[in-house]
Amino acid sequence: MSGVRQPSPQPSPSTPPFNAPAARRLRAALGMGPEHVAYGLRVSYGLPHATPELVIAWERGTIAPNNLELTALSGVLWCSPGELIGRPRTLREHRIARALAPEDVARAVGADLRSYLRMEESGDWRGNDRQTAALAEVLDLSLPDFVAVTGREDKLAELLRSAVTTRWQAYVRPVGKVAAVERARLEKVLQELHQDYQGQMVASLSWGGNSAARASSDSGRAFLDRIVEYFWDRVEGGAEAR
Repeated sequence: MSGVRQPSPQPSPSTPPFNAPAARRLRAALGMGPEHVAYGLRVSYGLPHATPELVIAWERGTIAPNNLELTALSGVLWCSPGELIGRPRTLREHRIARALAPEDVARAVGADLRSYLRMEESGDWRGNDRQTAALAEVLDLSLPDFVAVTGREDKLAELLRSAVTTRWQAYVRPVGKVAAVERARLEKVLQELHQDYQGQMVASLSWGGNSAARASSDSGRAFLDRIVEYFWDRVEGGAEAR
């Protein structure tokens, strides 16, 4: 397709997670064609390379817009950048979703801009308690997002796997330090997850070496792989872990 930039073999680290169906839906709701969007990008936002073919490629998920293109597209579609982004995972993605400049966030948390950008690019949040609280406020982070953005999700997963495979009671305090969940709720969630996992393992042992036992063992491994997801489901009162 002429005029369309070819996608890179690997996603660019500067490219936010783009929600292609949302872009298509928002454009249709405005009664605009791809050519109207491209015209707005060129005339109002100074993107001379914007063509109807490029807009179509974005909407098909063939190519993802970069940060500048995403901001311009949100302007043309009269929406916030967050409406065009898939679920944010990183600090940078949350900032972009809220249409904040790095300077805005650095100022809000009381950090030097260069230091903040290093933390954003590395994904390693090193702010103190006050700065961390300010970060959660300025980015309006939910507790699961807060844990992920501050680089604590891997630690949480490690603790949860240990909790369900050994004595869950020993992990109430360590898990509570990583995820600030009220203690009574945390105890209930850890106990439920422990019972779910152990129930699968008991079934595996009782079935011996047949195919049902192997299926149960595979189910147990899948449970551990998704333990953080199941944890937040229970904490937030969502669907039961399957």
